[in-house]
Amino acid sequence: MIPVLLPGGLYFALESTAWTGGMAFYDQLDQGEMPARAYLLTASQFADIAAQEMYQEPGEDLDLSAVLANGRASLGEGRYQTLVCPGALDGLPVLTFTAPWRCAEAPWNRPSAAYLRNLASGLRESHGWTRERIADYLSGRPGAKGVWDAADIAALVPVGGIKRWRVQLLAGGKQ
Repeated sequence: MIPVLLPGGLYFALESTAWTGGMAFYDQLDQGEMPARAYLLTASQFADIAAQEMYQEPGEDLDLSAVLANGRASLGEGRYQTLVCPGALDGLPVLTFTAPWRCAEAPWNRPSAAYLRNLASGLRESHGWTRERIADYLSGRPGAKGVWDAADIAALVPVGGIKRWRVQLLAGGKQ
């Protein structure tokens, strides 16, 4: 995993049954940059993740030719059924999925505290942002703006430092 900044913006819309609030979507045509994480995946792994987000059975590969040629491809009208390629990283395409509509067209919805806490943890872990920067960023996103105060979001951000796994190799069974 590596931190990346994608051209465009984040907004919250619709209603997540799992998180009970607005879901995060990406509008690559919005002004600004959206912080994200990039993972190196095979095309099959990406297809499985996309299928799960689209409430479909994983196991079938996606035809990525249209998104790779045009930067965008629709697999349907539902949430997370639009594939987007906002650029490349180390010569490999960066792929994600989002809704087919633009931020300005979306039915914005307030995200839940649990969802914001999850996003805040990801921003802290991947980008190393401070609580204040995370809170300012998330409180300013459409769907959260005007309904979430930066101080309230800051209170959701874990106080401790960034946790990382440490692997220690053992030689001959001795430490």
